[in-house]
Amino acid sequence: MKLGIIGTNWITEQFISAAEATGKFELTSIYSRTKEKAQAFGQKFTHVSECFSDLTEFFTKGSFEVVYIASPNSLHFEQTLQAIEAGKHIIVEKPMCSNPFEMKQLLEKLHKHPEIYCFEAARHLHEPNFKTIKAQIKQLPVIQGANLTYEKYSSRYDQFLAGEEPNVFSLSYSGGALQDLGVYLVYDAIAWFGIPQSSHYYPVKLRNGIDGAGTAILEYPDFNVVLNMGKTANSELPGEIYGLKETIRMDNAAELQKVELVDATGNVTMLSVDPAQNPMLAEAEAFAAVLSETDSLENKQLQQDWLAYAVEVNKVLYELRQSAGIKFLADEPYVDR
Repeated sequence: MKLGIIGTNWITEQFISAAEATGKFELTSIYSRTKEKAQAFGQKFTHVSECFSDLTEFFTKGSFEVVYIASPNSLHFEQTLQAIEAGKHIIVEKPMCSNPFEMKQLLEKLHKHPEIYCFEAARHLHEPNFKTIKAQIKQLPVIQGANLTYEKYSSRYDQFLAGEEPNVFSLSYSGGALQDLGVYLVYDAIAWFGIPQSSHYYPVKLRNGIDGAGTAILEYPDFNVVLNMGKTANSELPGEIYGLKETIRMDNAAELQKVELVDATGNVTMLSVDPAQNPMLAEAEAFAAVLSETDSLENKQLQQDWLAYAVEVNKVLYELRQSAGIKFLADEPYVDR
């Protein structure tokens, strides 16, 4: 399948490497804000034949079948709509939309174009260790809650401290710790425990009102799940899920490189397998398998199941932001709704 990309940063390069490693994708088309930047990026890959600096031309004249969108968060929604209209399958980095109002419009558009497959690239959802944890949770006779952490110092934070406002620390671009790193933890919670009854976010706000770090509490009928996220420090805290006498322990609730079961006597059983060198390989393989046979009812259902996760994650992210008084520029058209 011919692949087009929006965005020429490190995560795009990592995804292209994973996609081409599947043997199912071939990068042919690149969009960037300048053609020079697109051409410079394209020189790293073998089959690139098209470089665009106009997004409309990219979608209308590009020969690709699948687009990978890795632009700033606030641009994902409009670019996904353009891709649907252009008849392209879509892999869009999380978060797909800034709020449920955008998500509703996107779902309506997809309903009118059932031939289009749209995936939110929540990579860990497709990894073996993620699925192992989900299966192990089902074996616990009792669940008493979880503590999940993902705190990683952002390379852009130095720029913020110097007085700049990078996209990832901007309300205008739907940035912040919750949208960037917390989304992994919300995926964990919803996929492993279901939809919470209520959710509350306690952010550490920076000078412009964006959340540089924060703690979220998701309330379930019989337990709570605590999410710790941040882009202004590094944390080495493990993630833990509590049974009655057993604990599922992971090195990191997003990376999931090491997963263990600790029993009542302290005995440790290793549950994890060694992850792929490229952390995006599992999702690339999953998307490639589905897109290789789009007429399959099983594949259609898989895509719908993954999209359903994206919808619920989007709702919880919005509820968490609302509880903390964090307003994005993308929310403004819907303030009175």
